[in-house]
Amino acid sequence: MSRHDRSSGRKTNKDTGSRSDRSSGGKQSGRQGGGIRKKSQARGNAPIKPKMEQSPLTNTEGIRLNKYIANSGVCSRRDADMYIAAGNVTVNGKSVTEMGYRVKLEDDVRFDGRRLNPEKPEYILINKPAGFFVTGNPEKGGRTVMELVARATKAKVSPVGKLDNQAKGLLLFTNDGTLAKKLAKPKNGIRQIYHVALNKNLTKEDLENIQKGVYLEGSKVIITNVSFIDDKPHNEVGIELYSIKEHIVTRIFKSLGYEVESLDRVVFGGLTKKDLPRGRFRNLTQQEVINLGMH
Repeated sequence: MSRHDRSSGRKTNKDTGSRSDRSSGGKQSGRQGGGIRKKSQARGNAPIKPKMEQSPLTNTEGIRLNKYIANSGVCSRRDADMYIAAGNVTVNGKSVTEMGYRVKLEDDVRFDGRRLNPEKPEYILINKPAGFFVTGNPEKGGRTVMELVARATKAKVSPVGKLDNQAKGLLLFTNDGTLAKKLAKPKNGIRQIYHVALNKNLTKEDLENIQKGVYLEGSKVIITNVSFIDDKPHNEVGIELYSIKEHIVTRIFKSLGYEVESLDRVVFGGLTKKDLPRGRFRNLTQQEVINLGMH
């Protein structure tokens, strides 16, 4: 082969190969690229993911479980994920181990059996006026203590114990379910003092009978102390007891033939009405909360 031919051959091969590579590669790339783009566009540019079976507890509302746990003060979100995976957490009685699971504020979330509260604990003491319902509004136009509480907090708080519509005095509200449940247990009880006005004078004999303890429905109610109030008529007495049963004071006096005309709770636990006018509220101090927890 001549020099010219060899040179021409090399040139031809080089040019042909280059054009062939570019032509072939370009067309192939175009076909593949175009095909992928069409598929992606048909699926909204979303990558294809395998379908995963969802837990029957899965929901799309509320807040993430790890955040709920962290807000309750148990641990950080990262640690919460570990506890969730380990099976330490239940939601509404069922163990939840999936990451990203969401819960609502009303769900029963427990860590090692202890119910959690994702809100900051609040403790509000109200000096309830007469004429306010505590747990309901049976009369049209009636007012409830929630009107007073609404000015104190936006948290979902509930009363610890009850007071009748016409009763006055101290009423504690909190979103601390653990403390509320503890204070509401009959076996624990909590110190309460009432200023009671009766429809007639209390006899000395009945005063002594109350001091000894009164039987209601076959069960003896222990009264810590009962006495006449200084400089007041004998239809006004003070009574101290630990029972948290409903209408307990009214029932004690009714069993002896007296009607309660006015009832004012002046002491609840170690809490008093000092510097708390009727219809007003205040937040408990940290020490007061600790003292209540020791009951």
